[in-house]
Amino acid sequence: MDVLGQIQIFSTRFLGIFIEAVSFLLLGTLVSGLIEVFVRKEDVIRFLPRRAGRAVFAGSFLGFLFPVCECGVVPVTRRLYQKGLPVAVGITFLLAAPVMNPIVFASTFSAFGFGVVLVGRYLITLVMAISVGLLFTLQRSPAKLLSPGSISTLARSAVGGGGAGIETPQRPHLLPGLIKSLRYAHDEFFDMGKYLVIGTALAASMQTFVPQEELRKVATDPVLSVLAMALLAFVLSVCSTTDAIIALSFANPINGFTTGSILVFLTFGPMVDIKSTLMYLGVFRRKTVVYMVILPLLISILIGIWLNLNVRF
Repeated sequence: MDVLGQIQIFSTRFLGIFIEAVSFLLLGTLVSGLIEVFVRKEDVIRFLPRRAGRAVFAGSFLGFLFPVCECGVVPVTRRLYQKGLPVAVGITFLLAAPVMNPIVFASTFSAFGFGVVLVGRYLITLVMAISVGLLFTLQRSPAKLLSPGSISTLARSAVGGGGAGIETPQRPHLLPGLIKSLRYAHDEFFDMGKYLVIGTALAASMQTFVPQEELRKVATDPVLSVLAMALLAFVLSVCSTTDAIIALSFANPINGFTTGSILVFLTFGPMVDIKSTLMYLGVFRRKTVVYMVILPLLISILIGIWLNLNVRF
């Protein structure tokens, strides 16, 4: 095929993926803007269970109240820490929220329907986030997990649990609040949009320019496919509100990646990628970030390989 023909195919595939994905990005940023302005973080903290295990479990579902992607969840968590959120619960929220929210549910359902991928994505995310969160509850001095200066001295004394001394700012009036939320959504949309464009271009490039015979050798291997998609998820850094559409492009008959590898892409990627890892360093110590990267990676790879080897889809 000539170069012009390949460019035409690339353009068609790029636009097909991008047009379907950008609507979910827009919806996600609009909801994020409304949550940022009208929902007070301390409203959630008051209802967290006091026991560490139960609080971690509850933290994994906070994304349904704060539907943000992996970029938006970091500043939200930092503000929650400043209001007394336990560190382990915040880490669970950080890892789970990019998947455990209604916007991502809608985009995943749109791409894959109600089936193995949708159910598996949520079950695996819960297992990964809760497991890592529970491990961090073993730290007797939770403040040591945070980077120096990431939170105020007053908040640091409270990060181990509880929400005493929480301020209760007034909610803005409807019209000023809507204007403010739209400004927030505008900034987040264009900030995340560049990652979507890059991820879509790479996905379309793999479909167009990478020899399909070589790609299928990796795609159908139960181990190599999982490792390849874990690496791809980290490098692409695609927003969790749109990654299901891109994952579908790898799961189609052209590429045919294994179901286990697709689930790794949809669970590990929203938790840990290039941009989120850099943002984690603004809140946590380097050693903490290493654990936050390695633990989800190992758990997701083991689950993905096990599924490929033991389950027929």
